[in-house]
This record gives sequence, structure tokens and C-alpha cells, in this order.
Amino acid sequence: MRAAIFHPAAREAIRSFPESVRRELGKAIFDLQRGAALGMPLSRPMPSIASGAAELRIRDRSGIYRALYYTSSPQGILVFHAFMKKTRTAPKQDLDLGKKRLKELLYEEV
Repeated sequence: MRAAIFHPAAREAIRSFPESVRRELGKAIFDLQRGAALGMPLSRPMPSIASGAAELRIRDRSGIYRALYYTSSPQGILVFHAFMKKTRTAPKQDLDLGKKRLKELLYEEV
């Protein structure tokens, strides 16, 4: 089973999500660790961030939540950004922050 490595800010954001959302995210990340290929509607590729990057998409009564992850690392599954989505498309600010955090995690691996 592959390791799940969280950016500290992503871990903090996920801790603030409702329990039901955290449970669904946890199950999806566990499935990724076991090698499952997740598809729509739960997961969607995010090539605008990086090849191998994708988003987990969780919806509940309180809102829409996203966790961005990267599967192409030999270290494991990198969860590098998480946020509550408030608009139809992911805000550019969140995408830029995701790119920055992914680079931070990848740099730490070297």
C-alpha cells in the first residue's frame, strides 16, 4: 500500500471539514493508497495543475469540498490542497495555491 502524504495546510483544511466529508475523503484516499483508479463524479483529473494531479469532489448539505492530490510521486499519494468550493469553477487563487503546495511537497522529496 502506498503512503498518503499531506501538505500541512491541506491537513488543517480537511480537519475543518464536516465529519461526513472527512469520512468520504478518508475512504477515497485509502482507495487511492490501495491502487484504485477513481473516476467521475468522485475524482477528476486536473492537468492544469500537473500531469498526475486530480481533485476529489465531495458534496454534502453544508457545501462542496475539494481535495487536490497527486499520484505520480514515488513517495505515495500527495494531498496538497483542500478547500470548500463556493463558485461553479475552482477559483484561480486555489489552483495557483495548489500548484505552489505541490511544488513544495515535491521539492521536499528530493
